[in-house]
Amino acid sequence: MSSRIAVLGGGRIGEALLGGLLAAGREPGDLVVAEKFPARAEELSGALGITAAPVADAVRGAATVVVAVKPQDVVGLLGEVAPVLEPGALVVSLCAGLPTSLFEGALPGGTPVVRVMPNTPMLLGAAMCAISAGAHAGDEHLAETEALLGTVGAVLRIDESKQDIATAVSGSGPAYFFLVAEAMIEAGVALGLTRPAATELTVQTALGAARMLRETGEHPAVLRENVTSPAGTTAAALRELERHGIRSAFADAVTAAHDRSVELGRS
Repeated sequence: MSSRIAVLGGGRIGEALLGGLLAAGREPGDLVVAEKFPARAEELSGALGITAAPVADAVRGAATVVVAVKPQDVVGLLGEVAPVLEPGALVVSLCAGLPTSLFEGALPGGTPVVRVMPNTPMLLGAAMCAISAGAHAGDEHLAETEALLGTVGAVLRIDESKQDIATAVSGSGPAYFFLVAEAMIEAGVALGLTRPAATELTVQTALGAARMLRETGEHPAVLRENVTSPAGTTAAALRELERHGIRSAFADAVTAAHDRSVELGRS
């Protein structure tokens, strides 16, 4: 078995992973993509300099098979994968909500499967990927997956029972921040800023706040208090946010995302 990696699914996430692997020094000859739409397959092959092939040809001989298709397409895809999957090949699932047991039940006995919850900042090499081992995956398979996904962002090992929570926090999480940014921009425009000015002020503020969280290691409450002068502008703003129940709204939102993830995994 070679060191080849087959990525099944040439959507934005699949493309981002392939691009990250190439940027990290992986040889184009070690990568192959299977994409059901011929025009998209040709586009990826031309842009990245890698081989595009049918599913069976992509999987045959691959040491690692990354499944990056829509959840509703997985069962049919695994039917194509199972007969040609190499013994001992690692299967990495980027499919939201689907348990490793689904893959294990459709693939040859003993196949190591690692479940991943990525998020869209993978497109910029800034993903947060939560990974979990299936029944037949050991530390070596988790380490291999970490090396694979480390090319496109940060990786955190969690128990699979926590994957629905990771989906609610980091998988859906970028949308929460985008909504906050959108609201801040619109408020700035309503108060008289041009849209470009409001956007620049908001986006750079978000970047700076994220860096402070990451680089200082301080609790968010401490950083918030450092910005909040008694009876000042920030205190007035935070009072309004608390009055409108921002904490309970976020708690309810994350819980709703978690519950929906659980439902999808059962369907």
